[in-house]
Amino acid sequence: MNRAPRAVAIAIAAAFTALALTACTNGVGGSEPTDPSTAKIGLLLPDSVTARYDAADRPYFEARIAQLCPDCEVLYGNADGDTAKQQQQAESMLTQGVSVLVLDPYDGKAAASIVGLATARGVPVISYDRLIDSPDLAYYISFDNELVGRLQAQALVDRLTQLGVDPSDGGILMVNGAPTDNNASQFKAGAHAVIDASGYEVLAEFDTPGWDPAKAQDWVAGQITRFGSRIVGVYAANDPTAGGAIASLKAAGVDPLPPVTGQDAELAGLQRILTGDQYMTVYKALRPEAERAAELAIDLANGRTPDGEVHTEVDGTSIPSFLLEPVAVTRDRIGEVVIADGFFTLAQLCTSDYATACAEAGLT
Repeated sequence: MNRAPRAVAIAIAAAFTALALTACTNGVGGSEPTDPSTAKIGLLLPDSVTARYDAADRPYFEARIAQLCPDCEVLYGNADGDTAKQQQQAESMLTQGVSVLVLDPYDGKAAASIVGLATARGVPVISYDRLIDSPDLAYYISFDNELVGRLQAQALVDRLTQLGVDPSDGGILMVNGAPTDNNASQFKAGAHAVIDASGYEVLAEFDTPGWDPAKAQDWVAGQITRFGSRIVGVYAANDPTAGGAIASLKAAGVDPLPPVTGQDAELAGLQRILTGDQYMTVYKALRPEAERAAELAIDLANGRTPDGEVHTEVDGTSIPSFLLEPVAVTRDRIGEVVIADGFFTLAQLCTSDYATACAEAGLT
């Protein structure tokens, strides 16, 4: 974001303050502007099949809002994988007078209509974790998503090389994310950049509707019938789809399991890594992401517009952005990355069913 001379900067700040106060009325005639210290902040998350949203993103976000603005209120909605439901939730929040919307879209293209509606009412929108196809965004905060895909694919290719699997021995299944998720296309692009240059063939790939693990499981089951022992590795875009792929491989009696990737460092994914069913995941520090989104929301409610660390182009418009760095995690790195960061405790990870695996991994 370009810096303006002092007089212009003051004018811009005043304009944003007026915008925030107008947003609090939501265009409802006669209503008084809301005090920023009692602002309503809308948080909209995309689905329930991904454990991180209700287990991490929401509580981290709400806790940070409570620290920064004890009298502010967070209005929360989860779309449960339904575009129309997310639209209705957004409209309800705007009617209730939110000052800011923090929106993780189920469908990045469809959510542009939410941004348009909010913008018309003077309510800024922060695109959270997934990019929305709208040039009217106030901010975008996420991770370097192509890097996520590259980390996953590089770990998979390195593991195949370590196992002595020759590219002529077979190929890789790619279980990608949802076709409605802009991030999924970036994960896939990053993964292809590595796999396509590795010599390993992509036997088949699938864009998983709604990130639904059951759909991933069904698709992989069909590919096992089709390719059999030619499947030497599975690129799975996140931990739930990895779980679906692994369930199919086990049901088909595949032994040993080929290396399978994942993402999000979900508890079930980490436990599969401990037992050797899943090879790796990508850890994304969700607390800093959620807390930064909360801080931006409070800034916007108060008419402040901090600079972005980078900028993301959407339809020729430069959106101030914050992109955090993901980390690849294999069995030997769970302790030093995930546990050390406080994402899970040893007690949560090393339940009685996983005590032996934890001990073997040095997690005691």
